[in-house]
Amino acid sequence: MEQPVTGPASQEPGQQALFAWPERPPDRAAHAAFRDSPQARRLLDVREVYAEPAALDSPRGRQIMARLPGVRVTEVAGHWGIPSLHGNDGNISRWVRVKTETLVLGVKHTLVTRPNGRSADWIAPGASNGCAMACAYCYVPRRKGYANPITLFTNIEAIVAHVRRHVRAQGPKPAPNQCDPQAWVYDIGENGDCSVDALVCDNTADLVAAFRGLPTAKASFATKFVNPDLLALDPRGRTRVRFSLMPAEDSRLLDIRTSPVAERIAAAADFLDAGYEVHFNLSPVVLRPGWQRDWAELLTHLDDVLPARVKAQAAAEVIMLTHNQSLHEVNLGWHPRAEEVLWQPAAQETKRSLNGALNVRYDREIKRHSLERLRQLIADHAPWLRIRYAF
Repeated sequence: MEQPVTGPASQEPGQQALFAWPERPPDRAAHAAFRDSPQARRLLDVREVYAEPAALDSPRGRQIMARLPGVRVTEVAGHWGIPSLHGNDGNISRWVRVKTETLVLGVKHTLVTRPNGRSADWIAPGASNGCAMACAYCYVPRRKGYANPITLFTNIEAIVAHVRRHVRAQGPKPAPNQCDPQAWVYDIGENGDCSVDALVCDNTADLVAAFRGLPTAKASFATKFVNPDLLALDPRGRTRVRFSLMPAEDSRLLDIRTSPVAERIAAAADFLDAGYEVHFNLSPVVLRPGWQRDWAELLTHLDDVLPARVKAQAAAEVIMLTHNQSLHEVNLGWHPRAEEVLWQPAAQETKRSLNGALNVRYDREIKRHSLERLRQLIADHAPWLRIRYAF
């Protein structure tokens, strides 16, 4: 039986190690993979795969399919616009089932790294699109329409090679900024959740390993799912995990199929001790009666349970809710209760995005006052939590 970590760090009062992993597992294969556990299978139990032929024929595609013996495979010309998934409004009533049982394999042909400047310096080409979780406010399914299961891109070698070239072309970071004082930060999970992807394949592991060898850069991804398999990846400080947090009442209503917020918080020290930088996303901030009280309670809980070593390196992003008219209409078909707090026309204004979608966000003055209030709550209840940016 594995023993908890011992030494000075384990004597620190407060949070106990959630997973009780040894400091450096001597043999990763000797530890039962979380991805094979009943908990993981409840989230993702693949029964059908849609795949491009080139994805099936790739080493990563073969690895994925070897873990899914007997699963039905339908070959498709492209991973985007699969008729039985995308644009099929019959899937609204099967929203969660599709996410649980369907997997798409594709090849990412366009490899582009885009500037960001908020959460990260750069947005790397993602190794996935879509998710097995079902957060009611998620922006990713807005473009897909009616179904948003995980699409995994199997040409991970090309993605990693592109990122390495991009990092090396930048050279050392010339000056500190809100993303990081020293390293170029690359978001590797813009359109998916890397922790969930790791239940299916080694794309996340490959990206973490790549950044381990890039001293001028860091990977970064936000997650709402605690996957202890990631503790064995040995990131050596070159990957930032951002645990997304919101009050428990909001999470129970809106963060469907995610790890409980308390579990995400409890995992912070384990991930820090495993070599990750650990930040938090206070996101999305949803305005509804009692929101200030519940955020104060969450921040107090953070202050109470996080050990000093986590607080010393922590920072936060604060992101107010942005919603979307098309997603609002989809949600009414499978989770209408969520729309009672997400869709608030009296407090929101419309904004046409660059791709033509009609988004809604809080009125400018309401947003400004709410951000000021949340900053004050952080100062009062978790003054150690540095805010990297808020919008």
